[in-house]
Order: sequence, then structure tokens, then C-alpha cells
Amino acid sequence: MNFTKMQGCGNDYVYINGFTEIIPQQQKPDFVRKMSDRHFGIGGDGVIFVNPSQTADFEMEMYNADGTRAEMCGNGIRCVGKFVYDKGLTDKKDIRVESFGKVKYLQLLTEGGMVKNVRVNMGEPILKAEEVPVVCDKEQAVSEPVVVEGKTYEMTCVSMGNPHAVVYMEDVAGLAIEKIGPFFENHPRFPRRVNTEFVKVLDKNTVEMRVWERGTGETLACGTGCCAVAVACVLNGLTGRKVTVKVLGGQLDIEWEERTNLVYMTGPAVTVFEGSVDFSAV
Repeated sequence: MNFTKMQGCGNDYVYINGFTEIIPQQQKPDFVRKMSDRHFGIGGDGVIFVNPSQTADFEMEMYNADGTRAEMCGNGIRCVGKFVYDKGLTDKKDIRVESFGKVKYLQLLTEGGMVKNVRVNMGEPILKAEEVPVVCDKEQAVSEPVVVEGKTYEMTCVSMGNPHAVVYMEDVAGLAIEKIGPFFENHPRFPRRVNTEFVKVLDKNTVEMRVWERGTGETLACGTGCCAVAVACVLNGLTGRKVTVKVLGGQLDIEWEERTNLVYMTGPAVTVFEGSVDFSAV
């Protein structure tokens, strides 16, 4: 089975061409866990299958490293754009990609005949608490107190197709994220678990972020998380609507348009290497 290893700001996945490489659906979770293992497999934050779609140009079928299906991945979908263009599956620079039944619109920015950056229309943020979902007495969870391991934090919850809790703090570099992250992820206030972004505001246009992703752990970047952070910053009056989000693996430029209520994400997509695995041995 052929694969392509790709990354966006260090958020890395194993990409499988679902047009030519067919895996029985029931075998995918175990396949994903083995391929994502950084010691015994290829290594990555998960596996993404690039499939045909009846409602868009392509489908992104995305799995976390633990084999669970995820609704959306911002860094992953940018790499899908590069995957299909660079491999000649499309010659269009404006494409539609379906993920978990929702369609996103991608603008492919090329250099030397290859995709270098991708601008994604991520759609409107979901702010209603019950739709994020997060258990909350108010309609929106903005600066909402939450007690985690005996300490009270303030979180702002946003869904960009998947749930996020944004928490502001003075220092993110020294944060023991591997200790606190799992408690946020599995907190009873999040019925479908949650991705948690720990954020330090640098100025009105720039923030720094570390992220704990459900089903994977800390990653070097999270595209949907960066979008959620930008929205949360505006809701809390901390930044303008155009925000550069610095993550461990690079940075993404996010804009939440006031007129349309749409969130746009622009960032890199990189092919790391290609290869093949013996599927019968997986």
C-alpha cells in the first residue's frame, strides 16, 4: 500500500489515496493506530484517506492517532489540497473538500507548479454551547469558569466542526500540558471530549498557542484550533479579526470576517516523504 507523509506546521499525518488503495472500513481503526505509531509504524498524528466524493471534489476521511474518527482537521485539509493537486488528481486551484459531511472551500496557492500554501474557507464558527457541545447554563460559553483538577480556569468554547476550549494564561511555554491536557479532554462538561488550546496573547495581532488534541495528545499545530483561538480572542476583546497564531510547528494566519461571519485560515502544506507498507503485515 502506497502512502504519503505530509505536515502542516508540524501537524503530521499519513495520507492514503482512497481512489486506488482500498481498506475494509472495519479494519481502518486498527490500521490507523499501527501506522500512526512513531516507533513501530510510519508515525503521525493520525491517518487521512483522500476519497471520491458525491457532494464535493474530494472527501477527507480523517482519523486521530488512537483510531477514532474526527470531524475536521485544518492542517490536514490544507495537505489534502496539496495532495490532490501535486499528484494530478485535479488541475483546479479552487476546490471543494468534504469532511464528515461538511464541505470546505480551498484556494490552492502554487509556486513552481506545486502547492505551497492553502487558504481555506473554514465556514462560520459554532458558538451555541449545546452545539459545540459543552455543558453550560448560558447560551454561549465565553470566559466560562471550569474547574479542572481543583483549579478554576476560564474557557471560551467554539466549534469549527469539532469542539474546542480556549484557555488564556500568562505562560504557555512552561505549561505541563501532558498533565493537564487529558483532564480537559475528558472533562464531564464535554460530551464528545474536547481539543484544548492554551493561549498567551502577545499583542492585538499575534497570539501564541499550545494545543492538546483529543485522541492524539499535544501536537505541533491544530488548524481548527487556531481558528477557534482567533474567534475566542475577538469574543473576549483581546485582538482584532486578523490574527497570526504562533504554534510549536510554525504559524497560521486567521481572519474572522465581520461581514460574512466566515473564518479563513492560510498556511503551508508540505510533503515529507512517500513510501509503501505491506498491508498484509499490518
